[in-house]
Amino acid sequence: MSGSGAPSGLKAKHQRLVLLVIALVALIGAGLLAAWALRSQASYFYVPSDMVAKPPAPDRAVRLGGMVEKGSLRTAPDGVTVDFIVEDGKARIPVRFAGITPSLFVEGSGVVAEGKLGADGTFVADNLLAKHDEKYVPREMQDMAKARAAVAETK
Repeated sequence: MSGSGAPSGLKAKHQRLVLLVIALVALIGAGLLAAWALRSQASYFYVPSDMVAKPPAPDRAVRLGGMVEKGSLRTAPDGVTVDFIVEDGKARIPVRFAGITPSLFVEGSGVVAEGKLGADGTFVADNLLAKHDEKYVPREMQDMAKARAAVAETK
């Protein structure tokens, strides 16, 4: 009798348990690997008062959000570099950006600058995102609205 009826290896219940544990370990490992890979891609958001109170490390990519201070926008002679001040009512941070500014970027408007804080305290932006208020109407729609208003006045 060479054990034709005896079970070999693990029982079915134990096999399922082992597979479940392996799947759980693989899932946790994948989650940890993804979190580790994304940690260097995370970009923290600061307002000027936060940045003054606790400045980020000079090599840390962050976002700075606030209002473009009126009267602070200056364009360099190269025509591409702009310097301005972002403020939140409590603090002011000078910002330098070299590139094409968004069409909605004007003094007194909201802005989010992505970049790094320089050693001299100037925020060097790689990207600018202009924010608009809830009254925003695209240029194409402004022309249509003016035309409708003109037609309504003639009636």
